[in-house]
Amino acid sequence: MIYSIFDYLQNHTALDFPGARLMDYISFRAGITFTLSLLIALVFGRRIIDRLQKMQVGEVVRNLGLEGQMKKTGTPTMGGIIIIASIMIPCLLLGNLGNIYMILMLVATLWTGAIGFLDDYRKIKYHNKDGLKGKYKIIGQVGLGLIVGLAMWLSPDIKMSSVPLTSEKEAVADLISASSISSSTQDGPTVVMASSSYDMEDLERTVHPVKVYKTPETTIPFVKNNNFNYQWLTSWIPDRNAADTAGWIIFVIVVIVAVTAVSNGANLTDGLDGLCAGTSAIIGVALAIMAYLGGNVIYSGYLDIMYIPGSEELVVYASAFIGALVGFLWYNAYPAQVFMGDTGSLMLGGILAVFAILIRKELLIPLLCLIFFIEDLSVVMQVAYFKATKKKYGEGRRIFKMTPLHHHFQKAGDNGIRSLINFPKQPIPESKIVVRFWIIGILLAALTFVTLKIR
Repeated sequence: MIYSIFDYLQNHTALDFPGARLMDYISFRAGITFTLSLLIALVFGRRIIDRLQKMQVGEVVRNLGLEGQMKKTGTPTMGGIIIIASIMIPCLLLGNLGNIYMILMLVATLWTGAIGFLDDYRKIKYHNKDGLKGKYKIIGQVGLGLIVGLAMWLSPDIKMSSVPLTSEKEAVADLISASSISSSTQDGPTVVMASSSYDMEDLERTVHPVKVYKTPETTIPFVKNNNFNYQWLTSWIPDRNAADTAGWIIFVIVVIVAVTAVSNGANLTDGLDGLCAGTSAIIGVALAIMAYLGGNVIYSGYLDIMYIPGSEELVVYASAFIGALVGFLWYNAYPAQVFMGDTGSLMLGGILAVFAILIRKELLIPLLCLIFFIEDLSVVMQVAYFKATKKKYGEGRRIFKMTPLHHHFQKAGDNGIRSLINFPKQPIPESKIVVRFWIIGILLAALTFVTLKIR
């Protein structure tokens, strides 16, 4: 809304409104968006928590024998509403609502938030942990994946340039060589021309890629150009049009799988105070950096990475996302005053998956979101092993002391439960488990960037 007003004042009126041009800068809008989302989470978060307490929207906790677990009974849940409001309001005010990437992220936020809200509502209404049936969650997640995948296939606004063109580099070199002074600012190098000053976002607006096109390409690690085209998998089909269509269909299927897997993985990770929110914020920072670099023709040309015009608007969304999670952690850190519930956890996973897909980084998700997948995999392995050993020995056995994996570290090694992995012998405090998972998340984010550099 505010962005549109300033855009109108600058481009459609003769008024020289002070500060109108600032809205053209992604860095400026991202900073304001982060601050606003953080303040909304801090200020209105307290009011929402109080309201949830009055409505007796408390968490239903099963006694699993974990230290301090039963003390959490009655803690307000559905705190994901705080995150949704803290993301949506700044984005609606400061985001470019005509940008297809921003539109898709707002749709993903509301869509997955609604699925989680229905799940939490049923849990509270019927006073149990069953919630929304799993098949309905899957249908909702598949539906979102289908929307995003088809939008990326059919929208004329979603294009890319896989290889930075020489003409772009030459244009930048000419601009820089014509400068009289070079310096640096917090937003990047500043080039001072003989008559005026330009920062990197000014330069980005003066240089345009010679050729952008629609293609189901994505980023992969360890190869020279870091690109993989899904249509390569269908190149054996004689009809070229049919082969291209089949490549896009494979891409849509991958999108559906990614959205479903990451959303459910985040949901399982939400079991300790601050674990899911903190881990998601770390992943969000990594994705925001990737979006900024890939959406800027100067930086993408310099770093020789995929350029996606228009995707720089995602940095504004990512700033709201990170600010909302940092603000939510004010109340969700141990000991939690509110839980995000499935309203938050299903939404966070869906947001991260869609964001990664839009910047063509979906094949990096297994490393960047490895914590989510390990949590997911631990449950699958535990259930499969338990059923197999029960059928073979008449008694089910376990791999971990308890799943999802974060609960494994809360159990003592000598607890009468037969499991393959009994380490650690002593339970680890909840707050320490959370911080250690955060550290692992930071390491995974760093490794994700490293894999793109090693070619």
